[in-house]
Amino acid sequence: MAHPPLLVTYVLWAAIATTICIDAIGTHNKFFSCMNDNFLPFVNTSKYVYTPSAYASLVSTQHNPRCSNSTESQKPIGIVTPENTAQIRAAILCSREHGLQVRVRSGGHDYEGLSYLCKTSFIIIDMRNLRSITIDINHETAWVQSGATLGELYYHIANKSQIHGFPAGICPSVGVGGHFSGGGFGAMVRKYGLAADNIIDAYLIDAKGRLVNRETMGEDLFWAIRGGGGASFGVIVSWKIKLVRVPPKVTVFNVHKNMSQQITKIVHRWQHVAHRVQNELFIRVVIQYIRDDKNTPVQALFNSLFLGELKDLIPLMNKSFPELGLQPEDCIEMSWIESVLYFAGFPRGEPAEALLGNETDPYVSYFKAKSDFVTKPIPKHVFEGIRKKFLRQKLVFLIMDPYGGQMSEIPESHIPFPHRDGNLYNVQYLVKWEKNGVRASTEHIHWLRSLYRYMEPYVSKNPRSAYLNYRDLDLGTNPHANTTYSEARVWGEKYFKGNFKRLAHVKRNVDPKGIEKGKSVKEMKLFSIHLILDRVDPSFSFRNAQMHANMARTQAEQARKNTRTSS
Repeated sequence: MAHPPLLVTYVLWAAIATTICIDAIGTHNKFFSCMNDNFLPFVNTSKYVYTPSAYASLVSTQHNPRCSNSTESQKPIGIVTPENTAQIRAAILCSREHGLQVRVRSGGHDYEGLSYLCKTSFIIIDMRNLRSITIDINHETAWVQSGATLGELYYHIANKSQIHGFPAGICPSVGVGGHFSGGGFGAMVRKYGLAADNIIDAYLIDAKGRLVNRETMGEDLFWAIRGGGGASFGVIVSWKIKLVRVPPKVTVFNVHKNMSQQITKIVHRWQHVAHRVQNELFIRVVIQYIRDDKNTPVQALFNSLFLGELKDLIPLMNKSFPELGLQPEDCIEMSWIESVLYFAGFPRGEPAEALLGNETDPYVSYFKAKSDFVTKPIPKHVFEGIRKKFLRQKLVFLIMDPYGGQMSEIPESHIPFPHRDGNLYNVQYLVKWEKNGVRASTEHIHWLRSLYRYMEPYVSKNPRSAYLNYRDLDLGTNPHANTTYSEARVWGEKYFKGNFKRLAHVKRNVDPKGIEKGKSVKEMKLFSIHLILDRVDPSFSFRNAQMHANMARTQAEQARKNTRTSS
C-alpha cells in the first residue's frame, strides 16, 4: 500500500493539531459559561478562572520542573483559583457536566507533578487563595486551609504561642493540602507521630458539590483522607489540627563527617540507636555528595532536634550514642520556631517572617526521588557501596529519618499510613541535576533506579514499602481505565500495605457505581493523586454548599448595585 506523500502527512498533522486546539478553546468557553451562567451569576469569573495560556507560569512554579518534560499530558482546559467554597463547587459541577477531570494543587510539591498533569481533558483547582489559618490556643487547636504552606502554619502558631507547635514536614514551602493527606512527617515524628495523626476534623467538597465535615462524611471517609490521599475523594478545603506542646528552648545540631571507614561504622551504629532513644530526640542522617571544584568528598550529616535543653542532651548522647562524639559547641539552643528556620536551611538570626516568603521556592530543581523503609540494620559494607556509587553523580542525597517512639505505639490501621512498629527508619533517595531535557533526565533517573536495585536486599519486603508523599510512578500505574483491584495492588500495597484493601472498600462505599462486585477499580491510583468527578457520592445534603453559593450571589449582586450607584 502506498504511503501518503510527506507534505500531505504534515498537512494532516497540522489539521489534527488545529482541531485539538479549537476543541480545547471551545471546551474552555463552555466550562467558563457554565460557571458564570449556572452557578455564580454576577461574579466576575475571569478573576479566578484562567485560560490554558496561564499553564506555563503555573508549571514554572512547580517544585520539580522535570515533570514539564511530559509528552503524554494535555494542557488543562482551565485553571481555577477559587476564593471560597462556592467557586470550588461550581468548578466541580461544571467539570462534571463537561466530562472533565480535576487536579487539585496545594503547594505544587508533588514529586511526579501529578497535581498538574493528566492524559485526558482536565482543569486544575489551584488552592493558592485559600490559605487562612485560625489559631485557638485556649483549646490547643487550629483550622488551616489547604492552600496554606507549612511555613505559614508554623509562623502563625509561633505568633500566638512560644510553647506550641505542630509535627509536620521540614520544607516550609510545602502545601498543607497534599502534605497532610499523604501522612506528613518531620522532626517531631518520634514524639508526636505524623501530621495526619493530629488531624481532628476537615471540610471536604465532594463530587456533587456537597460540603461535609467529619460528622457528616463519616468515620470511614475521614480515615481515608488522612494519609490515603485526600484528592481522590473530593477537594479538602480545610483541616482542623491538634497543636502539640514544645518546650521554650529546644536544642539542634548538625555534625558533618567525611565518609570514611570509621564514619561508616558510626552510620551503622546510628541504625541501632536512633529509633530507641527517648522520644524527644530526633537524629537523622543525610549522606550527600555535592561535586564542586574543591573535590568535596561524600559526607554524612547528623542532623538533630532535641525537645529539651543542652544540659540534658549531652548526657543523653554520651550514654546512647557516644560514637558520634557530640560536643556542646556543636549544639545551639533556640526556640522551636527558630529550629524550623534552622532545619529549612535559613541563616542563623533570620526572622520568622522568612517562612512567609514562598513566592520563590529555594528548593525548586530537576530531580527524581524514590523511597524505602528499613526494618533491619543495613550491613556496613552497603554504605561503602553507596559512597562509591555517589561519586558517579554530581548532586545526590540519601536521607534517613528515624522512627520508633510514638510511631511504634500507633497501630498500622490507625490511618492509611501503615509504616509503624518494626520500621527503624525511612529512606529517601534523591538525585538532582541542573540542565533540563529528556536526555539528562533519563541519565540521572537510570542511575537512581540502579541504586534502588542495589538496596533491594536490605530494605522492607513483601511488600517493599514506599512513602506516599515521596510519589514514585516507577512503582506502578494503572495500565487502563478498567484496572482491576488485583492489578492496582501492585503499587497500592507498597504505599498502604494491608490498608489498601480498606481504602478500596471506602472508595466503593462512597462510590457504589465506581467499583461493582469487586471487579473494577477505575483509576485507583487517584487515591493519592486526583479527584475523579463521577466518583465520590456520599448521600448528604447540598445545604452547606448551597448556602455558600447563595452568599456569593448576594455579595456579587450587592457589589453590582454599588458599582451602578457610584457611577
